Amino acid sequence: MDCEDSRGPLIQHILDATRISDGVFVTLKLIKKSRHPYEIEIGQLFSSEPVASDPANHCVPIYDVLHVPNDEDQAIIVMPLLRPFTNPRFDTCGEVVECFHQLFAGLQFIHKQHVAHRDCMALNIMMDATSLFIDPYHPQDIVMRRDYKGEARCLTRTQSPPKYFFIDFGISRRYDANNFAPLESPIWGGDKSVPEFQNSDEPRNPFPTDVYYLGNMIRYKFLLTNNGFEFMEPLVNDMIQDDPAKRPTMDEVVPRFDQILKQISSWKLRSRVIGKEDGHITGLYLGVTHWTRRIGYIIRRVPAIPTP
Repeated sequence: MDCEDSRGPLIQHILDATRISDGVFVTLKLIKKSRHPYEIEIGQLFSSEPVASDPANHCVPIYDVLHVPNDEDQAIIVMPLLRPFTNPRFDTCGEVVECFHQLFAGLQFIHKQHVAHRDCMALNIMMDATSLFIDPYHPQDIVMRRDYKGEARCLTRTQSPPKYFFIDFGISRRYDANNFAPLESPIWGGDKSVPEFQNSDEPRNPFPTDVYYLGNMIRYKFLLTNNGFEFMEPLVNDMIQDDPAKRPTMDEVVPRFDQILKQISSWKLRSRVIGKEDGHITGLYLGVTHWTRRIGYIIRRVPAIPTP
């Protein structure tokens, strides 16, 4: 049936809800404490002051923790309603650059709190697209309007810049501030390509693995699927080196990225993101609509790198 309440949850332990006090759409996630003993603790760390209000904090906030009656092993965390960070598609190079900037700063911030995410791959990066959409979107069928009366209309990220978030701290760990090189047995996240985990159970420092995850995400989601991001290749190649000891730390990645940005022209930043699989008709349509917006941005002096 094509109606609003005919779509069940895509993931059984995650539901959408509406906060009664203000009508805000939220997400509910059921946590099994014995399986993920640190998820709530680490999530609350990034949701408590002064950490919560730090501009570099890009961890999904926890609004509340609900306890399940007669079951001490389970709890429900309340979070904002987010959507995959690549949907809708990026329009300009500058929009992608801002995404990189937020994610680099966000992972650097996580590491500064002595936390290793340990699964910061594509599926665990999302965005708050509330202001991006003209029509509220359906939480289970994100292409559609919430009332299921057509597709949800949206703006571009230049018109309404979103904020990006790291989610899912289920296998994350926090370490003592004096432990600069903690060792953990390999644990598989969503990205199964981690070089140091292949054919080895040797304990590893999880922080360089985080760097690999983020670099590999950029490689697959942007460098291999779009044209025009060659300027990121040297940094990304360093982030995904087979030897974890040769990868830069996030404290090194951030200033290197800042230097890269200084070399990119405004014209390049305003250029359209061209997918390698875009057909001629799709490319023509996207090109015409892009240039119409682009001329308007230039006239109105809208920043080439849109920030929320």
